[in-house]
Amino acid sequence: MQDEYRTVARAGVHETEVNRSRFLCALAPAATEREAQDFIAGVRKEHADATHNCYAYVIGAGAGAGVQKASDDGEPGGTAGVPMLQMLLRRDMRYVVAVVTRYYGGVKLGAGGLIRAYGGSVGEALDALGTITRKRFRLATVTVDHQRAGKVQNDLRSSGREVRDVRYGEAVTIEIGLPDADVEAFRAWLADATAGTAGFELGGEAYGDA
Repeated sequence: MQDEYRTVARAGVHETEVNRSRFLCALAPAATEREAQDFIAGVRKEHADATHNCYAYVIGAGAGAGVQKASDDGEPGGTAGVPMLQMLLRRDMRYVVAVVTRYYGGVKLGAGGLIRAYGGSVGEALDALGTITRKRFRLATVTVDHQRAGKVQNDLRSSGREVRDVRYGEAVTIEIGLPDADVEAFRAWLADATAGTAGFELGGEAYGDA
């Protein structure tokens, strides 16, 4: 896993008009290819009457960026899906899906016009919806008695730690996210803060908002 990646901040739709054709760019974060395909299917269903529903998505992070796919959906080859994908990659976007719905306005745009319109529609939507950076961290589980749990939770939150889940049983189990570099320092802090009574267990890796 790479240390961080950028993706769209939220799902949303941004509309532009080019020579009387309407271009609606729907963007969404997508953790898997299935999520991306389900999002595309939903947009196509919503805009079944549109002239074209072209899409592009990038699933995965790193130089290879995992799965990259694009569709022109009936537009001339290479004039829709590819410029959409290129815009996502140029903006260094990952785990994201874009669908541009076109309602034809009666004026042909030509290949160059289509490339600019589809790529530009994605770029404008990214600007409108905003992007976020997600950083890699280690999942960790802290187990602490009820007496100390409240102070530990307050200390975690006040120090900016990401508390992902809290479960109450015989003891209190707190799931957090930690940068790799902070694990040993956190382990020492926890032992000190709880007089060595807290349990600490490292889990797998995940991404969270920076």
